[in-house]
Amino acid sequence: MDKLTRSRNLILITLGIIATVAVMMLFQGTFNRPNTIQISDVAEAVKQGNVDKITVSNDDIVVKFKDGRPDATSKKESGATIGEQLKEFGVTSDQLAAVKIDVNSPFNWGDVLGTASLFLTPLIVLLIFWFMFRQAQGANSQAMSFGRSRARMFAGDRPTVTFQDVAGVDEAKQELAEVVEFLKEPEKFIQLGARIPKGVLLIGSPGTGKTLLAKAVSGEAGVPFFSISGSEFVEMFVGVGASRVRDLFEQAKRHSPCIVFVDEIDAVGRHRGSGLGGGHDEREQTLNQILVEMDGFDTDTNVIVVAATNRPDILDPALMRPGRFDRRVVLDRPDMKGREAILKVHSRGKPLAADVDLTKVAKSIPGFAGADIENLVNEAAILAARRSRKSISMSEFDESIERVMIGPERKSRLMTPKEKSITAYHEAGHAVVAQLLPNCDPVHKVTIIPRGLSGGYTWSLPEEDEHYISRAKFTDELAKGLGGRAAEEIIFGDVTTGASSDLQHVTEIARDMVTRYGMSEMMGPMIYGQKHEMIFLGRDLGEQRDYSDAVALEIDREVQRLVNAAYVQAKKVLTERRAILDAVAQRLIEVETIEEDEFRKFFQEPVATGDAASDDAPFNPRAKIPTTNSKDGSSATGAVPAPAPA
Repeated sequence: MDKLTRSRNLILITLGIIATVAVMMLFQGTFNRPNTIQISDVAEAVKQGNVDKITVSNDDIVVKFKDGRPDATSKKESGATIGEQLKEFGVTSDQLAAVKIDVNSPFNWGDVLGTASLFLTPLIVLLIFWFMFRQAQGANSQAMSFGRSRARMFAGDRPTVTFQDVAGVDEAKQELAEVVEFLKEPEKFIQLGARIPKGVLLIGSPGTGKTLLAKAVSGEAGVPFFSISGSEFVEMFVGVGASRVRDLFEQAKRHSPCIVFVDEIDAVGRHRGSGLGGGHDEREQTLNQILVEMDGFDTDTNVIVVAATNRPDILDPALMRPGRFDRRVVLDRPDMKGREAILKVHSRGKPLAADVDLTKVAKSIPGFAGADIENLVNEAAILAARRSRKSISMSEFDESIERVMIGPERKSRLMTPKEKSITAYHEAGHAVVAQLLPNCDPVHKVTIIPRGLSGGYTWSLPEEDEHYISRAKFTDELAKGLGGRAAEEIIFGDVTTGASSDLQHVTEIARDMVTRYGMSEMMGPMIYGQKHEMIFLGRDLGEQRDYSDAVALEIDREVQRLVNAAYVQAKKVLTERRAILDAVAQRLIEVETIEEDEFRKFFQEPVATGDAASDDAPFNPRAKIPTTNSKDGSSATGAVPAPAPA
């Protein structure tokens, strides 16, 4: 509520109070007027000694009785006193002396206010109606402004974000640098006949920095920046979205050169004809207006539209054609160098301890986007403050990584000795299989401390960023995922529910190998089934089968074969290296957590296997894993921790 509205309300309230008081005073005499009696009745009451007080005001008198009767009014003759008037009716001087007589001044404020209220009341009523009319006009103007754009404008003279604040997306910054150059020197391009890019579409998964990059473009160019969300165009009233689009682009033209940034444009840019309202859907009218406005720009307008979305597959083709969004800039999740650069940006201004190695931190957070890294640094700072430290150390970063990826420690959860033993062997099974199979990622950490929804986890990190996964790696990952269940069966002769999430993960990998990646020799290099989704709803509704029931049966059998083969392999590895499994599990029961260096030592000493004698040389099952304690091969990428039994 603005100051003008508050002032109007205050004036209305004051006028209402004044009017109420005036009306009450005007009618006070009508509602509260005492009984009127004759002067002879007053004299008779005085004779009886029943009058306590007589108040005289001009020719009006008010009589107060002793017996509790209501006060009464009467009139005396003009020019005569009340005493003279009563004596004419036979009241003696002694009787008159027993009555208290008050004579008021002839000037009466009540009469004056009562008379003034006769003139003030109509005036106050007129003022109230006038203010009500003004309020109605204000409400009408607000209704007329309902279709105005709600875009927020940021001046470009004081940029808060520049390209220096954006890291890990060098290719995207290079693409947008030309947009900045055009906004600064448009004549350079116009002289050569180059067409001005009318729109730039930023495509990337959530948290990759699309909005931040758009602000950086505005900050670098030093031009006004209009920011609005796609959902802000759409209201329950038809036509409001299109009106707001028109108003937004009119403002942009008045402030050109400038940038119009539409975040989450898929809220209004979906395929036309897919809405529940048909061709008259409000979203479609808004999209039509956006298409008209973008295609109607002149070459000297100098207004560039930047939009962001993480669902480019559902956008309308007319929005994607040249002349609308001429450029598409893809923002992918950063690699190791990009993560390190983003860590440096978000660590700027924060006190870091001498032991902090941002390169090592970057290797430990594969798959993290810019927003994830910012959250990680913030969690580390919060943890350091909670520990009353003056700087952020490496231990806070390590704790924050596990906290963000898996969840906080559940220190209050107590496990029985049996549960602790089952969890230790379960996680030892995952870790030993992962270390012994050549295509699994090296083990970074094994713990049985409950964290998040898991009772324990095995954390693996690949040696380098991977963009393609081979069939051999998938096969070994299946065996690793089943290592926990295999260890339970080998040691305890029974299995628990702790492997439920492992089984789900393994089954999904095996089915994708058969139906998505063509990695089944029996089913061949084909894709089975098509993803079916409704564009308007924007979500996957399941798989559309394009194969027969006989093929579905073969797919199920092949998935079952892959899982069973991986389970047999996991049991074989753990049976042959039973001594290592026991040693790792017992160590977990003792210390609860085994780091990478200590874990590798279990595989560097001669260990007796199931039926064979001790080896003469240190066991080295992975050619790519050195037998020394060097950490050079411990660079990180995504590892899915396998939950241990609850």
